[in-house]
Formats: sequence, C-alpha cells, structure tokens
Amino acid sequence: MIAKREFYIDGAWVAPERARDLEVIDPSTEEACAVISLGDQADTDAAVAAARRALPAWMETPPAERLALVKRILEVYEARAEDMAQAISLEMGAPIDMARASQVTAGSWHITNFITAFDKIEFVAPLGPHAPEDRIIKEAVGVCAMITPWNWPMNQVTLKTIPALLAGCTMVLKPSEIAPLSSIVYAEILHEAGVPKGVFNLVNGDGAGVGTQLSTHPDVDMVSFTGSTRAGIAISKAAADTLKRVHLELGGKGANLVFADADADAVRRGAAHCFNNSGQSCNAPTRMLVQRDVYEDAVATAREVAEKTRVASAHEAGKHLGPVVSQGQFDKIQDLIQKGMNEGARLVAGGLGRPEGLNRGYFVRPTVFADVSNDMTIAREEIFGPVLSIIPFETEEEAVRIANDTVYGLTNYVQSQDGARRNRLAHKLRAGMIEMNGQSRGAGSPFGGMKLSGNGREGGVWGIEDFLEVKAVSGWANDQAG
Repeated sequence: MIAKREFYIDGAWVAPERARDLEVIDPSTEEACAVISLGDQADTDAAVAAARRALPAWMETPPAERLALVKRILEVYEARAEDMAQAISLEMGAPIDMARASQVTAGSWHITNFITAFDKIEFVAPLGPHAPEDRIIKEAVGVCAMITPWNWPMNQVTLKTIPALLAGCTMVLKPSEIAPLSSIVYAEILHEAGVPKGVFNLVNGDGAGVGTQLSTHPDVDMVSFTGSTRAGIAISKAAADTLKRVHLELGGKGANLVFADADADAVRRGAAHCFNNSGQSCNAPTRMLVQRDVYEDAVATAREVAEKTRVASAHEAGKHLGPVVSQGQFDKIQDLIQKGMNEGARLVAGGLGRPEGLNRGYFVRPTVFADVSNDMTIAREEIFGPVLSIIPFETEEEAVRIANDTVYGLTNYVQSQDGARRNRLAHKLRAGMIEMNGQSRGAGSPFGGMKLSGNGREGGVWGIEDFLEVKAVSGWANDQAG
C-alpha cells in the first residue's frame, strides 16, 4: 500500500502535527490502495503562515520570472505524465488510457493556455489619454486557499495554481481527500521545477476540517473552490466573516437542445458526452431536450449508445467507462435511478445495479430515461453519474423555457443547422457557456457559470485576472520607472 502521510509546507515534506490516517480506496476494487493523513488546525496554520511569509517576495518577482517558472513546471509535468496518469486512474477510477489521453492532458492544456494568455495581462497600464498621470495597477490578491474535487483532479488544480502563480499569489491547496494522490505528484512536480518555498503548500484534509479552517482563516485572502453547490454555499458563509474573495465553480444540469434539423451524429455525440468520465463532469449534458419530430429516433439512438458503452476496471487498457469514485457516489446514483423509475420516467437502457459481469467495484450501468418531465427529480438534481434524461419539446420557445428552468447555469448545448437559431439561443440560454454542434470552446475560453453554478471564471485571461486586485493610482510620475 502507498503511504503518503506527509504534507508539503514551506518547501519541504513534513509530518502532520497529529496522526489522523485515512485510507484511499481504489474504486475499481473497493480495496484500500493508499493511506494519507488528514490535516489538523496546526497543519493548516503552518501552511498559511508559510504562504504569508512568502507573499511579499513572490509578489515583487518580475512577471517574466514567474512566466519562466510556469514554463519549467510544464516541462516537468509532461515528463511525469505517466506517474500522473497512474495516480489519477488509481484514486478516482478513470480508465488508464482515458487518464493518459484526457485527464493528464487537461492539466498540460491549461498550463499551455495560461502561458499564452499571460502576454495579454498588463500589470501597470494608463487609465486613458484624458488622465495622463493615472495608472491602473493589477497585483496579487494575496494568500489563496484552493479546494479542489476528485472528478478531474489536474484540470482543476492547474486551473487554480497556475494563474495564481502567474498573478504573484501564494497558496495552500487542499485536494479532495478521496483522490489526493495526483496532487501529491503535482506537489513533487512544482518542487522539482523550483517553486520558491512557501509559495505553494499542500495540506490534505476533509471539507469539515481543513476546508473550513482555510475558509475561515484570517490570513487567507481568497478561496477558490470547485465542487458541489452545497459545499460552495457553506464555504461562502464560512468566508463571510473575514470578507474574503470567494470564487466558486459548482454544479450543473446541462441542457442539450436537439432540433429536428440537427446533424446525424448529434444524439450519439450528446449521449457519449453525458457518459464520459462515468458521468462525473459538472458540465455534462445530462438533460437531452429533443424536438418531437425526431424524438423517438433520438431515444432509440441513445439506447444504442448506452448498450454499446462498455464498463470495466480502470486498470484495464482500452476505451470504456470506469467506476464512479466512491460507495457514497454509487449509492446516490442508484437512489436517483430508482426515483426516476418511481416518478414515471421510461427506462430504456441501464438501470439499477452493476453491469453484467462486475460484482465488485463502484460500477454503474449507462442509463437512459425517456419521457422525462422537467419537474422530475432526475431532471432537477445533479446526478453525477452516467444517467441521461430525455425530454421532448415542440417549439424553440418551449425548449428555452425548459432549459432555463433550473437552479443551475453552467453549460448548455445546441444542435441545429440553422445559424440564426443558434445565435438567438446563445443569447437566450442562461448559462456561462454555450457549446453548439459539437464544437468545443477554444483555447483560453473562460470556464464558469451563473446562478447556483457559481461565480468567477477559470481559464485564459479571465482565470489570471480572478487572482488579481485592481489598484487605481493618480499622480503617476511619467518620467520614472514603475
């Protein structure tokens, strides 16, 4: 069994102040694969103090030097890609080929995009020709707490740590205690790349412990959190007494609007996207809204996709779905599938229990419900499993009403060959991101939502600016450096 009890604080691996062991469970086998320690208040305080000590010098480091460090991080990250893939596959159940191709490369993709975006950040800029002695200065927010989830670990860790480093912030990372191994590898990468001591710190722990300690800590200036809406609300309340900046990337219940004129692969593509990563993506298109003219054909296609989607161990090579991350997630998904059946949705594929031939591990059957109404539980709650709900609609107006009838607002999808319709819907759909006809958003595009899907944006210029304060200055000496 892997033993990783130490925390990375002030440039070194240190033992916890008090031993509090937690086993990491391999979701493919339900067996313990590693042991970590959960941090205590003393560990959190030590990490925050290290970040606070390191802040003045790191803030004053020239931007070019910060950029050079991030470029070194990318080099080491790519050299450690296989170690990272193995850690992610083991801890959260991503099939090993998918971990290599998608999970690990999500991190390198974001690092590369931040390097490109950094050129667009002006740390000192004139206000305008009307005020020649005014300047706008952008500087680091300060000490940042970063609380990250288990479903796309390096996607989220790099979306927070890299822009913070570029902005001149120091930080304490608390990864998910369910999937901590990849972040331990990441800490090793940053150490090897030469991140100055105290600039990056890592303390493992749970949300009630280290998560709350960071959210309430008087020496933390900002909390950046990705996870459930419930936890995001709790963090916002915990941070309120110290008026921290709080950035939240939370849940979603994405609507995928499939019109009668959609391309031939639209339904197949949407169902596969819903099932990807075993349905454990906040931006998954889990509500497929289908125009009545093509509704039954869409149901049949989605059933075919589900029935042909293979489920197997994360340690097995090939293209398939792995398990969901934990017993708790498995039980939640099973309960919601049962509620879908109880509330009258038509089960057309999948259903309760594990796929045939799998009697151990947190494996879920790719599931499709048809004839779903938007007031059913499976249409309202984020399931976070490979469960697709198909809802019929007649008109564009009805589709918009159904899509927007949710507390979430992360990502919506549109499938139509009518360009004018696509442009109309881009304005009418209430979500932070709209993806149309299977076209992914471009490099550096901002990721984030509205309503109960959170606030702030991650990625590109927007992601860096989230870690910057804006300072307005008058009386600037134009003949002096600064």
